[in-house]
Amino acid sequence: MLPSRLLPGNALAYRLAITLLPLLCFISVATPANVAVSGTTKYVEAATPDGDAVWLKDTRKPALYTQNFGDCLGSSLINVTRFDAAYYKDNMTVLFHLEGNTNVANESVMMYIGVYAYGEARFDLTFNPCSAQIYSLCPMNRSVPIEANGIIPVSDADVAGIPPIALTIPDFEGQAILRLFANSTQSQIGCYSAVVTNGATFSHPAAVGTVLGIFTIIAIAASFATAVYVSHIPTTRTHYAHSLSILVVFAVFHHIFFTGSLSVNWPSVLPAFWSNFAWTGGMIYSESMQNSINQLIGSNKGNTSMVGAAGSGTAAQDLGGGYELSQIYKRSFSSLFRRESNSWSDHLQHLRSVKLETHLAKRTLANSSEGYDWYGIPVKPGLPLPGNFSGFAGTLAEENIPASNAFMTGFLWFLILIVLVAAAVIAFKWMLEGLVRYKHLDENRLAFFREHWLGYTAVAALRTAFIGFFFIIYLTLFQFTYKGSAGVTAIAALVFLVFFLGFSVVAGYACYYRLHSGSYAVKRDRLHIESRKALGFVSWIGFQLESRRSEGTQPRTFLGSMPWWGVHYVDEDAQRIPVQEDEDYIKKFGWLSARFRRTRWWFFALWLVYEFVRACFYGGAAGHPMTQVFGLMAVEFIALILIVKLRPFEGARLNALMVYLLGFSKVATLALSAAFDIRFNLARINTTVIGVVIIVIQGLLAGVTLLAIVFGALSSYMSVTREQETFKPRKWAPYRERYFAHLEKSARDVPPVKAATPMCEEPKEPYFRVASVRREPKIEDSNPVYIDIASSRTSVAPAAAIGSRTSTRRNSLHSAHMSSSNLPFGARSHRTSWSTRDFSGLYDQPDYERVRTPIRSPGPGTSLDVRKQRNDKGKEKEAPLDERSSEEAMG
Repeated sequence: MLPSRLLPGNALAYRLAITLLPLLCFISVATPANVAVSGTTKYVEAATPDGDAVWLKDTRKPALYTQNFGDCLGSSLINVTRFDAAYYKDNMTVLFHLEGNTNVANESVMMYIGVYAYGEARFDLTFNPCSAQIYSLCPMNRSVPIEANGIIPVSDADVAGIPPIALTIPDFEGQAILRLFANSTQSQIGCYSAVVTNGATFSHPAAVGTVLGIFTIIAIAASFATAVYVSHIPTTRTHYAHSLSILVVFAVFHHIFFTGSLSVNWPSVLPAFWSNFAWTGGMIYSESMQNSINQLIGSNKGNTSMVGAAGSGTAAQDLGGGYELSQIYKRSFSSLFRRESNSWSDHLQHLRSVKLETHLAKRTLANSSEGYDWYGIPVKPGLPLPGNFSGFAGTLAEENIPASNAFMTGFLWFLILIVLVAAAVIAFKWMLEGLVRYKHLDENRLAFFREHWLGYTAVAALRTAFIGFFFIIYLTLFQFTYKGSAGVTAIAALVFLVFFLGFSVVAGYACYYRLHSGSYAVKRDRLHIESRKALGFVSWIGFQLESRRSEGTQPRTFLGSMPWWGVHYVDEDAQRIPVQEDEDYIKKFGWLSARFRRTRWWFFALWLVYEFVRACFYGGAAGHPMTQVFGLMAVEFIALILIVKLRPFEGARLNALMVYLLGFSKVATLALSAAFDIRFNLARINTTVIGVVIIVIQGLLAGVTLLAIVFGALSSYMSVTREQETFKPRKWAPYRERYFAHLEKSARDVPPVKAATPMCEEPKEPYFRVASVRREPKIEDSNPVYIDIASSRTSVAPAAAIGSRTSTRRNSLHSAHMSSSNLPFGARSHRTSWSTRDFSGLYDQPDYERVRTPIRSPGPGTSLDVRKQRNDKGKEKEAPLDERSSEEAMG
């Protein structure tokens, strides 16, 4: 017995191996027995890296070991009832155990054992059972039960392909494959595959599932308490709308679990993680229920490969990368050994066989309650091969539920749930009546619920069906695709019609009941295409209707527009009360609309359409992974944008959880899941990393949901104590008042009024002052003609200039004309220089007052003052234009 890769490639290497092997066998036989018994516990001797001897418990947990196994040939001539293997790192040994029977009269066989981790071969062994002293297979005979045991010492080089992290990483992805070949025909006559694990896993349904169940019960109790505590129906509706919705809780849980229904090759970590949420989708294993369903289904288990999984009991030729007969049937080690060996080596081989039998004694503990118990059992018909996690079948395999039984399992548990919910409401009613009768409860306490308990029971059952609409529609469509038993398919068709038509009629009637008194009008509009900024720096395209524009809308880059039309509801009854205050509508359809905003009360109808489309992609497109992934990605992306725009829930927590977190998780999960399609052929190590990222995203979503349940329970406590004057704990009283104020504000569903931007006020006094004006010299100032004009002008007395502004203007023009004969007619010569001192006399008159505000600069480098004239009452008024001097217009 020797690993196939150790067979010599040349004569020199082979002779060296033959020389060393008997010596090693002799040393191992010469060693004292390494099995000790202490009381009822057996110990096995092992050596540390330093060579020190240590004793290990025989019942210790292996580093890697196999679990459940299945037939990977479909027509195996050997019926295997036990197949397990284990790798012990502490003493570097591989143990295997095989039990079964056959109908073959007589056949010599070859055996092959391969271990695969993350899609790659890590260890393989091909041997002749006769050389390994497995007498029940030497030869194989139907009269002799098959029982093969083996202890294979391995070296560091043999297990070098197994990374150290594989011994600790949760949900190690590996397979151990056993193949048997008939020597007479050199063909495969048996194939069995077992999953390899290290015991660490994300799957803890007993613990995690229980915690999720407790939190869900708390959410149900809190929501129910706000619904039955009725003092005023519209007020009760408001408080109920702000408690945590069970619809949202199960929408989160269903999203997490039913992600596994995509027909892709999942990494092992994901189905293990999703098994904690299986109960929320009705996938609860019960032996008696599964046996009853199997009797109904019969032998028709459907075709697991249609939904992307490799079924147990069907041929899987490519499992583990397939095999090559040329590698299996190369020269056997036993014949070569006999050709090169002598009598001394034959004796040592016999001693090695004796040593092997000594080691095999420990395997008799396999069926003992106190011995080796790290083994699996054959998978049941309809389950995929262990180690294959493709599609919904691979997800359900964690629950030991065949894909053919998925619909009936979910539907039966759903019926049980409805019965339990109705029974719980009825039991609560009669419990209250008992407390009232024995004076433990005030007679007026919860009187509305005690009077309308039948209506509450019916509404609770309908609400439960509304919450389960998605997963029931999905399971029926999955049954149609899977093509299992005709009887089960007929039941699925009936359930599909009841749910689809029933909720279509109910939702349509609920909308009609509110809208039948009005009419619809088509109004022309215009759709504007704008460039916007997301997160302040990401450019994207946005759309805005002309009718939705407001004066406070921030300006955006306009890209274009197109005609648009909108349908508007026109209520003919102007005095009609809002839907959230309509007690009649709340009593009849509050179980559909109570949690939504006043302007989004109809969202339940849109939600049903959305869930139906999702179910069609998940169930109807099973077996077509790319259609599922990219179709659902488009649906979820559109739904995310639409729901973000609508923000349908009245409660802020529900909007944050449903609109943002759940929507992001759906889109991100689908985008990452596209990498698991087998056509991309992504390395399994990389798929495991992506799977862990999905677990982080969905785990955070589940954690936020549990946190929201806690806050919802606290807010519900505040709601049911709203009539009490004293509130405990008293430190929370300010929070309760703030919470009630928030409820009152959000119930109105009126957009917040933006504060008007204050207009810029004109300054009451001038904001600048012209202290002086001075003209700088120009080129013509050196001309003697202009100098003479300036001299004559400066000799004029200011009083004369002030006395008659008109004559001053005329004299100035005349003087300029007489002294400047070379100027064209009508032209005016300017002074060489001037300053405000030359005009100081203009402002000495008592009828005018200097105002500092400049209004214009008629000349270059100048600015004149505006004068305002006072009237008789002492008020200022602007002087008429005809009264303004020509000097005021000069520069």
